[in-house]
Amino acid sequence: MSLANLAAAAGLTKGFLSQVERDLVSPSVGSLLRVCDALGVGVGELFEPASGPLVRAADRPAIAFGGDGVDEFQLTPAGERRLQVIQSDIAPGGGSGDDAYGLGSEAEFVHVLAGTLDIEVEGEGYRLAAGDSLTFDAGRPRRWRNASPVREARVLWVIVPALR
Repeated sequence: MSLANLAAAAGLTKGFLSQVERDLVSPSVGSLLRVCDALGVGVGELFEPASGPLVRAADRPAIAFGGDGVDEFQLTPAGERRLQVIQSDIAPGGGSGDDAYGLGSEAEFVHVLAGTLDIEVEGEGYRLAAGDSLTFDAGRPRRWRNASPVREARVLWVIVPALR
């Protein structure tokens, strides 16, 4: 597929995709999902999770789910289809981007370990602080960001079933 065809199918510009390809910009989570959809690739296929039932902290694979100022790690092993757990370390002001997105799973659970997270799910806004959790339908459009201008946020996401 040409870059122009991909851009048209994903509803993005050819210039933007070229910048993503050259690692000059990071796509929002919504943009990444649109590219996966246009390519017929499940977003879960982009990750290379650890094999076996045990995932040690030193061996957890880094993943790139999209967004800005976000470092993410898959905490569940390869082949686990019942659920997927992701840890996001979100820089001050970082987040999923302006595009709201939904996932092709049934349920999603988010738990804030440190810092604060502003999350908007289908137009309803929530501010979560350390220890707060939110559960919602994974298909509902959402966007999120670290609410702090100075402090990193650490968040756990549980997706049921795992993304394919």
